[in-house]
Amino acid sequence: MAKNLVIVESPAKAKTIKKFLGSGYDVIASQGHVRDLPKSQLGISIEDDFEPKYITIRGKGDILAELRKAAKKADKIYLATDPDREGEAISWHLQTLLKLDEKAANRITFNEITKNAIKNSIKSPRRIDMGLVDAQQARRVLDRIVGYKISPLLWAKIKSGLSAGRVQSVALKLICDREKEINEFKPQEYWSLDAELNVKGKNTVPVHFYGEGDKKISLTSEKETDRYIKKAGKVFRCTELKESEKRRKAPLPFTTSTLQQEASKVLNFSTKKTMQLAQTLYEGVDVKGHGTIGLITYLRTDSVRVSDEADKNVRKYIEEKFGKNYVTKADVNKGTGKKIQDAHEAIRPSYIDIPMEDIKASLSRDLYRLYQLIWKRFVASRMESAAYKTVKATFDANGVTFTSSSSKLFFQGYMTVYSTEEDKIDENDGNLSGIKEGAELSLKEMKKEQHFTQPPAHFTEASLVKTLEELRIGRPSTYAPTITTILTRHYIVKDKKNLYTTDLGEAVNSIMDRFFPEIVNTEFTALMEDTLDSVETGDVDWKTIVRNFYPDLEVAVEKAGENLEKVKIMDEETDIICDQCGRKMVFKYGPHGKFLACPGFPECRNTKSYNEKTEFVCPKCGGAILIMKTRKGRRYYSCENHPDCDYMSWQKPENA
Repeated sequence: MAKNLVIVESPAKAKTIKKFLGSGYDVIASQGHVRDLPKSQLGISIEDDFEPKYITIRGKGDILAELRKAAKKADKIYLATDPDREGEAISWHLQTLLKLDEKAANRITFNEITKNAIKNSIKSPRRIDMGLVDAQQARRVLDRIVGYKISPLLWAKIKSGLSAGRVQSVALKLICDREKEINEFKPQEYWSLDAELNVKGKNTVPVHFYGEGDKKISLTSEKETDRYIKKAGKVFRCTELKESEKRRKAPLPFTTSTLQQEASKVLNFSTKKTMQLAQTLYEGVDVKGHGTIGLITYLRTDSVRVSDEADKNVRKYIEEKFGKNYVTKADVNKGTGKKIQDAHEAIRPSYIDIPMEDIKASLSRDLYRLYQLIWKRFVASRMESAAYKTVKATFDANGVTFTSSSSKLFFQGYMTVYSTEEDKIDENDGNLSGIKEGAELSLKEMKKEQHFTQPPAHFTEASLVKTLEELRIGRPSTYAPTITTILTRHYIVKDKKNLYTTDLGEAVNSIMDRFFPEIVNTEFTALMEDTLDSVETGDVDWKTIVRNFYPDLEVAVEKAGENLEKVKIMDEETDIICDQCGRKMVFKYGPHGKFLACPGFPECRNTKSYNEKTEFVCPKCGGAILIMKTRKGRRYYSCENHPDCDYMSWQKPENA
């Protein structure tokens, strides 16, 4: 039988695809990129019109030898890497290294790893899309030039091991600017005024100060509030009663950004963890009774479109499970207000009808929780809106206006399967049943309360991703690595979801802001992303972007080298005494996070592990719970009284 060779990136993906294609096909994984720019040098020939100097990645020799051997035996070769710029570039590099005919139609793509999708892609191979490849090359070369030209300045002026990046520097500036905004925030006083009105029987209805007549007024002082209390008196007349229906539309299916945001809010996952789990779900897992299958569609996308077949199947499922009136009549693929990339779909389940109990029994806890979130969101996106009956009442008290409203859910719609914090409407704000227009109610109690405006919230990973997307900074594939990088470099730290800048982060941002303002400018970075999109469509040559960008950067680097002063970042001192020399130990950072070190280095080389104390209490002895790490860096929880107390858990304690 003639042999066909299919090349993918990962062994898990290879295993899943092999099952669908059978014995006529060899499926081999390249295990990611096989060719890249060298780490030891810039790797771009500035004099030769910015030509990249690609080399085979160290350690990939055996894999390439295996691929070359298999390619010689194959009658037909298919390059089946991911359906995005990065995947297209990997296929192009493979084509070059394997010396394949560049005019041959040997590139196949699929949005989901299912039998139909794989078989259909084999039937319609195409040539490498050089627009996608060049867009990836442009991004790679720009990022390399920024990183390799600016990072040495940071090493010289602050400390070694630091890095500057085109997108990471903008993300860092956003966090630093927010921190500055919070620190400089001046709270403003304001007051609320609420009343309880007597209704027939023992009921009361709450009402809230609105203003005078139709004019809305904000109360800014106690004196002003007291004046309205005095003026209002004791009798409140209902001047208007409005009954209406309110509909809450179902959410759209997940994109990369919205999945990262929701997984952070609902599951407390970092962006990095979300993408790692989603990659596993996409590439394939062994599901009881179904074998190894890919459970979700491709995870890097900014599209909310889904295929006609998937749309039809989920609508059929909803009708059978919940009833015809739960299926939305809207064409959800239209009218989203976004430019849809038809090469991609939204993130959705590949198989809508596999019983959830089969999947739950086959997946780890976190994999299942993420899959369930994706499944519920997709099903909800094809369901009818939730519907509420609302009543709004307006009351006049001697010219002072108060309002009250109530809302009652009468049709759950999509909320039968999926709801978020934003969907939770207070249904019992005011029980307005029995109140008629013109009715006069007596005052039971008036309550005034002082408030102060709050500063902007600290960024979380979820809100940072949302902001990056809104500002068009980066692309779906860049959010997680960007945040991971600035966390790893210790430019920022994360505490209870909130992101805070460190002294080191402030110092790096100050340098970038002062000497490289264009690079950290959000509008410039967004324009650069749009230009990269133009490379993808063939409207702009990728080297033109680099030619226009490089001269200004070169001048800025030279100026910074001449004028930048050395910055001293003090290590954070602790109360823990070095047991070898008596100095107070300081925090340092290594591959596995924080550790304690003696500031007397190199005379004193004493170091200790640092185990962060949590607010949790040991369920066995009442001691404090510490966050510990294994040699491989995996986190677990242990009692501070170890070894006398043997409490240990991979999960947060019960009293968390």
